[in-house]
Amino acid sequence: MTAITSEIDRFNRLSATWWNSDGPMRPLHVVNGLRLGHVVEQTTQHLGRPAAGKLDGIRILDVGCGGGLMSEPLARMGAQVVGVDASPGNVAAARLHAQAQGVTVDYRLGEPAQVLAPDELFDVVLALEVVEHVDDVAAFVDTVARRVAPGGLLIASTIDRTWKSFAFAIVGAEYVLRVLPRGTHQWKRFVRPTELAAAVSNSGLQQRDLRGMQYLPLLHRASWCRDTRVNYIATYTHALAARSKAETVP
Repeated sequence: MTAITSEIDRFNRLSATWWNSDGPMRPLHVVNGLRLGHVVEQTTQHLGRPAAGKLDGIRILDVGCGGGLMSEPLARMGAQVVGVDASPGNVAAARLHAQAQGVTVDYRLGEPAQVLAPDELFDVVLALEVVEHVDDVAAFVDTVARRVAPGGLLIASTIDRTWKSFAFAIVGAEYVLRVLPRGTHQWKRFVRPTELAAAVSNSGLQQRDLRGMQYLPLLHRASWCRDTRVNYIATYTHALAARSKAETVP
């Protein structure tokens, strides 16, 4: 069990607000638009898709899917998406919204080790804004990384454990500007990029992309940046796949 009970309870209380872009989840809606483009770009480039945004037949696992803000648009693009979350409220909200929109997503309640078949592998595994909410990061990362099919991708986003992230992600966002509910984050649970890369490497994956993200709360805008000391997103693939790709470059 890697999910933290108090975190599940908190997300259950917030579950009704997932699809309200002007409510407590507004920052996530803004950030999600930026991340969606990145996920699609990384996926289509790595898997050699001729047209960006065409995900027909690609199997995607969205771990910690929440209310389905990422799962649903990926499914609209043709991907076969499995969304997994430990919060009953989140999964209920995700299923309800997908059904209302006529979008097919396979949502499963529980943790990956519980709800996925032993041999289920995916072309792309997403762990977006979930690593900082689990109790055992190494165990969680190992579990999701082993679900990446040979030649596939793992894309993870989280918050770095630095003085800057404490100032911006907790003090600024939760207490001063109040763009996030208080208690959304615990600084001690933030994960450094090197720590995440080390945990992923145990499953035979290596980092191929790392970038920072900045969010302007007063303007509600998000953009990529070089500074990873607050929010960052990293992409990993199997070492052999990365080497083969590099060897084909003239």
